[in-house]
Amino acid sequence: MRGRASECALLDDLVAAVRRGESRSLVLRGEAGIGKTALLECLVESAADLTVVRAVGVESDVELAFASLHQLCRPMLGRLERLPAPQRDALQVVFGLSPGPAPGRFVVGLAVLSLLSEAAETRPLLCVVDDAQWLDRASALTLAFVARRLLAEPVGMVFAAREPGEELQQLPELQVRGLRNADARALLSSELRFVLDERVRDRIIAETGGNPLALLELPRGLTATQLAGGFAVPGGQALSGRIEEGFVRRVETLSEDARRLLLLAAAEPVGDPLLLARAVGRLGIAVSAVDAETDGLMRIDQRVTFRHPLVRSAVYRSASAQERRAVHMALADATDREHDPDRRAWHLAAAAAGPDEQVAMELEGSAGRAQARGGVAAAAAFLQRAVALTEDPGRRVERALAAAQASFLAGSFDPALGLLAVAEAGAIDEFQRAQVDLLRGQIAFASGVGRDAAWLLMKAASRLESLDLGFARETYLNAWAIAVFAGAAGADVLLEISRAAQALPSPSAPRPLDVFLDGLTLLITDGPGAAVPRLLRSGRAFLEGDVSAEDCLRWGWLATSAANTTWDDDVTARVLAPRIVQLVREAGALAQLPITLAVVGTISAWSGDFAQAASIVAEAEAVAAMTGSRIAPYTRLRLVALQGMEAEAAALIARMMELAGEGEGIAATNAQWAAAVLYNGLARYAEAAAAARQATSGAYALFGSMWALPELVEAAARVGDIEIARDALARLVDSTQPSGTDLARGIEARSRALLSEGESVERLYREAIERLSRTQIRTELARGHLLYGEWLRGADRRAEAAAQLRTAHDQFTAIGMEAFADRARKELLAIGERVRARTLKTRDDLTVQERQIARLARDGLSNPEIGARLFLSPRTVEWHLGNAFAKLGIRSRRDLSNALRGLESESISA
Repeated sequence: MRGRASECALLDDLVAAVRRGESRSLVLRGEAGIGKTALLECLVESAADLTVVRAVGVESDVELAFASLHQLCRPMLGRLERLPAPQRDALQVVFGLSPGPAPGRFVVGLAVLSLLSEAAETRPLLCVVDDAQWLDRASALTLAFVARRLLAEPVGMVFAAREPGEELQQLPELQVRGLRNADARALLSSELRFVLDERVRDRIIAETGGNPLALLELPRGLTATQLAGGFAVPGGQALSGRIEEGFVRRVETLSEDARRLLLLAAAEPVGDPLLLARAVGRLGIAVSAVDAETDGLMRIDQRVTFRHPLVRSAVYRSASAQERRAVHMALADATDREHDPDRRAWHLAAAAAGPDEQVAMELEGSAGRAQARGGVAAAAAFLQRAVALTEDPGRRVERALAAAQASFLAGSFDPALGLLAVAEAGAIDEFQRAQVDLLRGQIAFASGVGRDAAWLLMKAASRLESLDLGFARETYLNAWAIAVFAGAAGADVLLEISRAAQALPSPSAPRPLDVFLDGLTLLITDGPGAAVPRLLRSGRAFLEGDVSAEDCLRWGWLATSAANTTWDDDVTARVLAPRIVQLVREAGALAQLPITLAVVGTISAWSGDFAQAASIVAEAEAVAAMTGSRIAPYTRLRLVALQGMEAEAAALIARMMELAGEGEGIAATNAQWAAAVLYNGLARYAEAAAAARQATSGAYALFGSMWALPELVEAAARVGDIEIARDALARLVDSTQPSGTDLARGIEARSRALLSEGESVERLYREAIERLSRTQIRTELARGHLLYGEWLRGADRRAEAAAQLRTAHDQFTAIGMEAFADRARKELLAIGERVRARTLKTRDDLTVQERQIARLARDGLSNPEIGARLFLSPRTVEWHLGNAFAKLGIRSRRDLSNALRGLESESISA
């Protein structure tokens, strides 16, 4: 540990923090041989009073899902029974302990978080992971997830990696650098038995950058004469390559049996001494005869370990292809077919010199098992190798398509496209061509090219029409949804998709999804009048359970969004959207959760429950950060627009427009609609009208466009653009009339009142208020009172105006719509009424997460249930809840309801 005082001090501080009950995570980053492993050993020695669990990434094991995670968790598996059932089941499946459906990777992450937290109950826990650059992807994602979610557990997680994968790049990092010159000279001198020319010594130190392993290994195998003159010092090669070359030179001096023993150990990733012994026996190697030769490079104990990972790579890479195949075959023969079929198949594949159908079939079986455990990256790797070993053209196409699908699910888009090209080069039939088009479309959408994706999916659906009509209709539905996401850029393909889907033969017994597709396509070709009845019918089918849970997961977000067109807030959107969120959570399909939460959050904001909307924003952003999902900030923008927060809204609108430019075109419509709401609240009607005209200028009034029409009516009427206002009203009526809900008719009546004269104006305003009061949309009801009060003031009916304006002001203030409240306040002042502005009490100092956890606890969820919802351990939930109790001045959950009610509604005069 020469020259490592500062690094050791940092690691000592980490261990001390864990002893105090705090969580810590750290990545040691540095080139090969720089001393990361030595620092980990020092860390472990300093943590003798902690429970220590370890894992090591192995390059040849990188394709086996959860292999490294199993290494780390194996000592704790006796605690599985203490986990909640869904989490326990998830780990049993991914570790192959029991059969079951593949769990979502975030459920696995939460399960490991709970397992570590449980293990730390009795003694602080330290998790040490070396060679993290070679973690299999499933393990890397899970461990990074856990490291980011640790907070109030006595758990430390330390990784060492040459170049951390993207999964670990958000964690705290320590760059391990070379030794300083004085320490490097001392270390080099300790390995030499002769005097070295100072210039040669300084050159070695400079070229190695003070890398300790290089300083120790480079002199080995060189004579004093070679070193003294500097003739053997390598140059122009990567440092890890130079160190490996030093190990290769040492290996070359060994006997053939010793070299084969090292190669066997290098090709066997687990380090199982019994497996190695069986394989050695098959090659006829006498370990006792070569034990002395390999000492210093490899040690056989409870595990087979190399002196350094570079020894392993040097041994394996320096062997010939024939030598590698021979040891992999010996390892395959020695691996138990029943208990470890996947590693056996992997070794057989590495041993194959050419196409081998039997091995390809075994790889397919391994891929299926990996898929069942949720290891899609591993499944892709098995299938890719199976393709390479397949000679039969038909089977090669089938396996290439399966490998492409698995690669896509694993997020490996370029390999997936390459495999599709392999499939297309073979004897491909029409159904398989449709599969190629379908997968290309899915890849295009996942890559952010929505319009191209929609065309590709329409092409796939067209091919499927004569092969599988039900599948074709679902593919058209998928294409329609993607085209809508593309916004204005997808308008032309949206029309083509709708026409093509309508031309399909009508099913004899229409499914709810068939009715749904018909409604959506009619919306484009014939308008809301024809579409709304079918959309209402399909919405009830989703709501009443006539649609399977699987289809709800796939299409629920679209069904709730389509409810905007039918103004069906009280039933479909309000009830169905939370149900979809619950289904997504239960299925562990968390990549879908942000968009589903966006729908629920938008409804919460529109309903005037700003605290709930803010809580949903926090959860959606946490999920998006965990999953890497990219979604526009729909709910947050809706919220700040209703609150009248111009600066915050402007920043979010700019972000939405960026996302629109990247392919999520629907974000532009929502941004413009939010701007219209914002500026109507601020009484800047010209700006509101301009934004609303943009939001409603598309070929089709869908979703956000539909909501922007009332904004355009109000803003255009206020600035005197009566023709524009009337045109917007006519388009609005196209959907409100066939809908017939109180929300639809209330919005319509309020909008008509703005453009009417005489006695009908008051009748329309009263109808609007009566209808809107029967809905849950408090924001629109308050705006109805405001507009009625403004009209009454204009008619010089001051007392009646004051009553309506006070009602509006009180409702706006209670909700938190500050700009609209100020608009009502100015109207009241204009007729001589006294109104004092109100703001929330400054004692509200709960963090977003504390507020969120407090609300869930108030609603009856236990700490484990809250943890499962928010991807936190129960201990962390308890810690946040304790902070919330202290800030609220309460002692138990029984007091939460009153404390939060006061916090969310109480205001003071300013």
